[in-house]
Amino acid sequence: MAVNARDIRRRIKSVKNTQQITKAMKMVAAAKLRRAQERVEQARPYAVKMEEVIGSIASGSGSANHPMLVKRPVKKTGYVIISSDRGLAGGYNSQIIRTLVNEVRGKSKDTYAIFTIGRKARDFFKRRNYPLVGEVTGYPDSPTFADIKDIANQVVKLFQDGVYDEVFLLYNEFISPLTQIPTSRKLLPLEDLGNKQQKPEPGVLTAKYDYEPSAEAVLDNLLPKYAETLIFSALLEGKASEFGAKMTAMGAATDNAGEMINKLTLDLNRARQSAITTQITEIVGGAEAAAGK
Repeated sequence: MAVNARDIRRRIKSVKNTQQITKAMKMVAAAKLRRAQERVEQARPYAVKMEEVIGSIASGSGSANHPMLVKRPVKKTGYVIISSDRGLAGGYNSQIIRTLVNEVRGKSKDTYAIFTIGRKARDFFKRRNYPLVGEVTGYPDSPTFADIKDIANQVVKLFQDGVYDEVFLLYNEFISPLTQIPTSRKLLPLEDLGNKQQKPEPGVLTAKYDYEPSAEAVLDNLLPKYAETLIFSALLEGKASEFGAKMTAMGAATDNAGEMINKLTLDLNRARQSAITTQITEIVGGAEAAAGK
């Protein structure tokens, strides 16, 4: 019993050390989540306003036939998937990877290609010989547009050149620290932007703009930037989702460690009681044997 008690004490100490680590990781993730959530909230209005401006130009100038706005027969599809570089984030990576796997299931590898942002997605698809054509890894906890600019430019250019007829963006949309929704969004073509303008209410004045050198030239410049902005916004959403998932996962791990410590402490007390009972029994037995002599 003494050996068992010693083993239990060793396990309790090990679990306590693990609990300290998971608790610290939860606090770090919570601090990073606050900053990431602020960036998401700042980026969302920008993307919405940019869509509104582009839609206004497209609908007002008759430029809705721009190549980036027109749907064409699909021969090859590109997928941009955003994951994390590290694990310990619950189902954050597995759920978005599963979403893409389900989308390409049954498709020939000649009909699609995958661009990965994050090491987890890259390693998954590379090990399984999926058609991986671009990757970004090692981006910081507070990413900047420069971190994904190259792959964003590459995706937009390949679409403009006709290599891909449509491009989908897959990421985890941040709802709350407990909820992250795997999202698949058509990135290109930017369909119906010119048709999304809300009709002004009666009596409300609307602004009209003149563009220099022309509305078409402004649209040529803005559309690629808008597609790149969508990728960057999705990256910010992904980062906030990652930290939310990590905070939740590490919180659950800390709670589980506490429950395990309580159970081990109970087992230790039982082992001590059993050892004491055995010792008393041996003493009483020895005394009775001595008295019988």
